[in-house]
Amino acid sequence: MSDRLRLRYSKTGKAKYISHLDLMAIMRRALARAGVGLKYSEGFNPHPYMSVALPLSVGHESVCELMDFKTARGLLPESLPGMLADRLPEGLEILEAYVPERKFDEIAWVKICGLLHYDAGVKPGTAEKLAERFAEGSIVIQKKTKRGVSDIDIAPFIRDVVLYGNESDAASKRTAAIRISAVLSAQNPTINPDNLISALEGEYESIKPDFTSFVRKSIFDKNHSLFR
Repeated sequence: MSDRLRLRYSKTGKAKYISHLDLMAIMRRALARAGVGLKYSEGFNPHPYMSVALPLSVGHESVCELMDFKTARGLLPESLPGMLADRLPEGLEILEAYVPERKFDEIAWVKICGLLHYDAGVKPGTAEKLAERFAEGSIVIQKKTKRGVSDIDIAPFIRDVVLYGNESDAASKRTAAIRISAVLSAQNPTINPDNLISALEGEYESIKPDFTSFVRKSIFDKNHSLFR
């Protein structure tokens, strides 16, 4: 029996405000309370073998998060969702547990869906202008990296952008938001939904939403097959 297990879990609602470091602490405590003995590294400062595939930005939701950990004792993975169900805060739910067969570095793409909200309502032609912007051959933005802030062309790392439908404000009966879905590069480089919004600064300010909400839906490998 493998000592490495993988959890697939959702992070929604109030849980979207939990930071990555706090999430790791919550998961560690939940596993301990469930009686899952974690395997620790050796040395002066032992730490549990735990890792998250693609740390999620605070404020974003996901239904496809992945976390690996090593257990110090034999454990049937299918028992984990039930063991952890009552030990996690609202918004965190274990969807599946299994023995992983692939490494996280094989993840290449993520699918995101979201809403682009406009306080004054959506002006006619906004969806079309957004589609044109995201279809451009070059989309240069300023992006934070480990070395600081630098210019990067994100166009090659954006695929399958779809803008569809809308959300109406019941009180004013006006179109208040535009739905968007897109497939973005997951690693090397990592492109997140906030980078899409950064592409709407400057001359595109008139179509930039006032606020957004995004959900990570699926994770894929380089061949666009679902990763698990």
